[in-house]
Amino acid sequence: MIAIIDYNAGNIQSVRFALNRLGIEPVLTNDIEQLQKAEKIIFPGVGEAGTAMKSLKEKNLDKLIPQLSKPLLGICLGLQLMCQHSEESNTDCLGVFPVKVKKFNPVLKVPHMGWNTIFNLKSPLFEGCSEDSYEYYVHSYFAEIGENTIAETDYINPFSAALKKNNFYAVQFHPEKSSSVGEQILKNFLAL
Repeated sequence: MIAIIDYNAGNIQSVRFALNRLGIEPVLTNDIEQLQKAEKIIFPGVGEAGTAMKSLKEKNLDKLIPQLSKPLLGICLGLQLMCQHSEESNTDCLGVFPVKVKKFNPVLKVPHMGWNTIFNLKSPLFEGCSEDSYEYYVHSYFAEIGENTIAETDYINPFSAALKKNNFYAVQFHPEKSSSVGEQILKNFLAL
């Protein structure tokens, strides 16, 4: 069973449809038992960090997620919530990755929206993806580059396009909206 964590964040349906295109019918759930039984878990999200963390806490998912041992893929806000702290609403997050999430200095247009390249790819998550492949982004906050960075992007400044620690993977971009490259990344995650 592939589970999608349901915690009142946006973008859950587009992730479900992307998995449907790959022949997978995921289970949308916030049930702790079901999540513990899942083979793989996807933690998507579009929204605001403070509100999202409040929703996770109400469902006791803030305690569960960092303890999961199955492969888990965070997407966009999912990546940011897996970090230590976000400047958005001065929010303490799940702390899976010892990284801070910062607001872009709006030298250029913010949010960072549209297609941008990923490079310095360092994980089987990117098997079959070439350096400087294009991915689709929509975000105003970014995770700093650190020891868990497995891909980078540059917009205003370099930042983590993807992170990995043990069974936890996370991407800032939206693979479900990133054409064939995004589809390949989802396939790679499902094959882990």
